[in-house]
Order: sequence, then C-alpha cells, then structure tokens
Amino acid sequence: MSLKPTHNIVLKKPGLILVILFITSINYGQTTTYNQFWNEVQFNRTISEKWSAELNLGAVYSSTESSSNIFQQNIQRSARVWGHYYFSPRWKFSSFLAYNYNKDVPEIGQFKSPEVRFALQGIYYFHKTGYTLSTRMRMELRHMRNEEGDYDNVLRYRQQIKYIQPINSKVLREGVVYGVASDELFFKSGTKVTGLSFFDRNRLNIGAGYLFTDDIQVEITYANEYLPRDEGNQIMNAASLTVTFNNFF
Repeated sequence: MSLKPTHNIVLKKPGLILVILFITSINYGQTTTYNQFWNEVQFNRTISEKWSAELNLGAVYSSTESSSNIFQQNIQRSARVWGHYYFSPRWKFSSFLAYNYNKDVPEIGQFKSPEVRFALQGIYYFHKTGYTLSTRMRMELRHMRNEEGDYDNVLRYRQQIKYIQPINSKVLREGVVYGVASDELFFKSGTKVTGLSFFDRNRLNIGAGYLFTDDIQVEITYANEYLPRDEGNQIMNAASLTVTFNNFF
C-alpha cells in the first residue's frame, strides 16, 4: 500500500481561495528583522494500514544584525523521527523525538544551545469540496541548554490552520502544481533560555508545491514570523524549501 499523506485526499471541484487571518501584538518598541533560509528533507515510509514512520533532516541559515546575507550563519541543524497513526479519515495522531543543534539562533542568543525535543500532535481534516483544509494541534517539550550551561524545560503549544489548493488538477498527483497557505500561533512557558513571554510567535506561510511523482514532491514557501520580546521584537523573513520522499526506502 502507499503512504497516506494529506495530498492523497481527492478534491472534486475548484474552491475559493482561503483567506488566513492571524493575530499579532502591536508594539512600538525596537524591532530587529532577520532574513533566513530553511531547508528540510522528509522521508516517509508506510508500516501498515494504520501506521507510518518519518525521518526529517533540516538546516537553518540566517542573516545577522551586521550582515543581510541570508546564508551568513548556519544557526541550526536538526534530525527528527516520527511515528504516525491514522485513527480515521479525519484524524491523524503523531509523535516525534528530535535533536536540534542550535548555534547563534537570534531568538535564543549568541551561544550554543543543544536541544532535545519531544512532541505529541493531532491533525483534523475538514472534508471540503475543491480544497484541503486542516488544523494541527501540537504540544512540545523542549529540553534546552541556557547560556550558563544549565538545561531548561520549555513547554510550547502550537495551533495551525492549513489550506492546500491544486491548480492544474482536481486531485494532487504526479505533475500537479498546488498552492499552500498556513498560519500558526505559538504559546510557551517562561524560561531563561527562551524568555518569559507567554505568546511565543505567529508564523505565516504561503507558497507552492509540485509533485514530480506520486512519491516525490517539492514545496517552496515564504515564511514570516513575528516574535514579541521584552528586550525587542523580532521579525523573521524566511525562504523555505522542503523535499519529500514517500516510501523511498
């Protein structure tokens, strides 16, 4: 059998374009803007009718306050292993264990902060005519090293809504181009390493993807992150590239 990614949902008729509204806090303090490049390779593998596994390998590059070069620093490398359970056509439950090597990440600070991350996640799919709409709920436990060398535990909750629209077909399959948009709110516990604010950030994504085959796809998006911080707000403008291989191994 084949893996059950979201692009296997059959879409019957063209739909209206979804307008994603997101909430940001208005703050007239100093704001620092960074330009970044995010890239990730995803490998998915079907295990059974109800289960699949996934491996993600990623890296993040960033400009700095003194340089606008998007590749000025490699600030993060990551590896993440997933287990997915398909409870019903509407619900998919997942969990992952990840290791992130953070170095000079603007939101954390100019120091090395290795991180082990564990998460529980649920995705609910709305069966709409002409497009795919889903909402994702994720709870993360982040075990991170702070500037003093001690480790902090950070709880973070993420709520996302995502919209996918095929452009040259009614269903996502080989040779099809699609548009994608999402918005996500982040809330976290206060710690020394990530700051004391409860609202962590808002992330808006918009872009497009292409399926070379039913098992190989590429997605390119623009991401905008707004991070309200007591010491000065931050804005991340990121170009994101994701390559997905289904049943590659």
